[in-house]
Amino acid sequence: MFFVTGTDTDSGKTLISTGLLIALKRASERLGLQWQTMGVKPIASGAAMTPAGLRNQDALQLMAASSLTLSYEQVNPICFQQAIAPHIAAQTCEVSIAPEAIVAQLDLSAMAGADVCLIEGAGGWRLPLGNGHYLSEVAQHLKTPVILVVGMKLGCLNHALLTQEAILADGLPIAGWVANRLDPQMSVFDENLASLQQMMSAPFLGCVPFLPHPSAQQVADFLDVTPLGVPQMAT
Repeated sequence: MFFVTGTDTDSGKTLISTGLLIALKRASERLGLQWQTMGVKPIASGAAMTPAGLRNQDALQLMAASSLTLSYEQVNPICFQQAIAPHIAAQTCEVSIAPEAIVAQLDLSAMAGADVCLIEGAGGWRLPLGNGHYLSEVAQHLKTPVILVVGMKLGCLNHALLTQEAILADGLPIAGWVANRLDPQMSVFDENLASLQQMMSAPFLGCVPFLPHPSAQQVADFLDVTPLGVPQMAT
């Protein structure tokens, strides 16, 4: 089980999470195994109303990339229609999103039963939940290693190092980090990537280039899941 966070809201957490799920499936097939993988989005803001209820695109993408067939509610138990800060949406809807309330709505049995479960956060590491609580507390409660997605753009070095510092200060290990190129025109990209590789303390899982029309399958081609130690966990 891993918690996927990002350096900010638009770092590409969902794209990288779905790519990791596909890469993990491929890794299992190379070992002659059939891993049961699942992606979870505990809380999401920004959803369309459908005949079946609110549906968030990030959660739907995680469902499509997972090998387990899950209900929408198992993947995304807390969903708000407005694309605003979740704690503000929760106040408007009079819903509790305290860390313990979020954990209580997760299907922990299904998550524990999967060979690999990726829990995608919302926003960055310190996403506010209101009343002085943060989404990072959910990861702390579950004691999950963290995968950090660094959105490669101007300012990413500071964002990456501060996020790394906060995760480690919260007592959680960083299982790996991914560089996700958001800006195809980013100046001195290679130099920034090299700097991050020197300064980040966690294993480097890969660099995903700017892709005009990205898919989970494309992203998986650029990811190395072996540093996560998953083969040892699954055998």
